[in-house]
Amino acid sequence: MADPKPATGASPAKKSEMSETIRFLLKLALVVWIFRSFVLAPFSIPSESMLPRLLIGDYLFISKWNYGYSRWSMPFGFPPVPGRLLPHTPERGDVVVFRSKGADDHDVIKRVIGLPGDTVQMRGGRLVLNGQAIPKQRVADFVLPLSPNFTTRECEADFVKNDVQGPTCRIPRYRETLPGGRSYYVLDQHYIPDADDTGVYTVPEGHVFLMGDNRDDSADSRFPSAEEALPGQVQGMGFIPMERVEGKALVIFWSTDGSANWLLPWTWFTAARWDRLGGGFE
Repeated sequence: MADPKPATGASPAKKSEMSETIRFLLKLALVVWIFRSFVLAPFSIPSESMLPRLLIGDYLFISKWNYGYSRWSMPFGFPPVPGRLLPHTPERGDVVVFRSKGADDHDVIKRVIGLPGDTVQMRGGRLVLNGQAIPKQRVADFVLPLSPNFTTRECEADFVKNDVQGPTCRIPRYRETLPGGRSYYVLDQHYIPDADDTGVYTVPEGHVFLMGDNRDDSADSRFPSAEEALPGQVQGMGFIPMERVEGKALVIFWSTDGSANWLLPWTWFTAARWDRLGGGFE
């Protein structure tokens, strides 16, 4: 009797199963890419520049349809589509995610303050828009317990207080109200000449002027970008082209104080800031 032939590779059934799996994964990747590019995308807050509205450890969705689509609507800016499709101008007060300029470009979140043609200035820590001083009302302090992702590095010693909750950060908080009635909270910690008393900025066509709500701890449009700054100048973002605006902040879907140990699943729940989930943006 003849010896059986040795196996030469995977069976046709296994090859078919592998090819089906690859096709499924490719289709799934395409669906995710389309969804992230045109509908919703997640964004996490890495810094304190948007306090008090956004905390380090917040995770939110941004909507991609509000202002039109450009290359920066796509993950990693690819493909490099020129201009914008279905363009719309943001409204003053919108919280937006955009792509910063320069070789180290990255996603940033700030609030829209000035639109094309607007003049913007800071006088004695007060925002002046088109020559009109924006109302700034003192309200209750912003209070946040110190935690692993909000330590004395983010909260200066002058604002650290001890109360029944333990060490907390207390920073003076104000309500700004833009023309048209839209309002939001800002923090004002110190008088900083470069940030609180500026020249008059005129927003160019096709650009927006953006600021962080934590006014004394935000590198924003008050300061030139790295490519535009003169030697010794404080660097920020400069005016941001509309095509670099990726989307509008929509809703917070998760928030953590940074105390979780990813190897201990039960700590994911004790670290969660449940009261922040579902928080939207006016």
